[in-house]
Amino acid sequence: MSVSGTDGPPTSGGPLEGAVVAVAGAGGPAGHAVLLRLAEAGATVLAADANPVRLAEGVDAARFAHGGATVLGDTVDLLDPAAARRWAERAEREFGRVDGLVHLVGGWRGSASFAETDLADWDVLHDLLIRTVQHTSLAFAGPLERSGNGRYVLISAAGAARPTAGNAAYAAAKAAAEAWTLALADDFRKAGRRAGGEGAPPAAATVLVVKALLHDALRAERPEAAFTGFTDVRDLAEEVRVLWDRPAAEINGRRLPLVPES
Repeated sequence: MSVSGTDGPPTSGGPLEGAVVAVAGAGGPAGHAVLLRLAEAGATVLAADANPVRLAEGVDAARFAHGGATVLGDTVDLLDPAAARRWAERAEREFGRVDGLVHLVGGWRGSASFAETDLADWDVLHDLLIRTVQHTSLAFAGPLERSGNGRYVLISAAGAARPTAGNAAYAAAKAAAEAWTLALADDFRKAGRRAGGEGAPPAAATVLVVKALLHDALRAERPEAAFTGFTDVRDLAEEVRVLWDRPAAEINGRRLPLVPES
């Protein structure tokens, strides 16, 4: 499905009114919440996930909750760099712009101790947490820069900076994904300098850091749990939305914790 593209930045409503935002890994609870919030803010939302059933559930919910919102789903293999690039190119071609990529592809594997770490877990997490970041960032960097107010948003974990013995593979993969994203931020910074003027970056790459994510199904599964320090997926979605309220120069290359760091 396509609509006619428009040139220039959104001109009405808030900063996301008329914007085009892609969401990678949109099929999970966090993805569903982000789709809803972006649609509510007036964005055209392009959702992708490897699971077509979960993806359709999130897309349908966002459309139903916000009548008239353009929320489109596409099954994209983000482990295929060519597929990620085709997704980005199609989005820019059909809508005339891409103003954001929210990276929500996740996964976790761990062990009881460091000595029991299974390197097969690293292979899985390397693909899920690093390769998908590499492929989406390389595919969307150009469109986000051309947007003039683009955002690349990575959701990371506090454990990347404070790894525990049983989370070596997970923490290392998250740390690598953060480093890759901050390298993209440096590219945006240098693009601003090349453009002259005040040298503000044309886009921002930002890392939002959580301890863990909380959603209704998890609450129902563990009704007695306190979930101290967890971030509700609806709160995460709002934190994603407000990144467009802030100047790119203020958030580019920033690692923004959503829980107090000790």
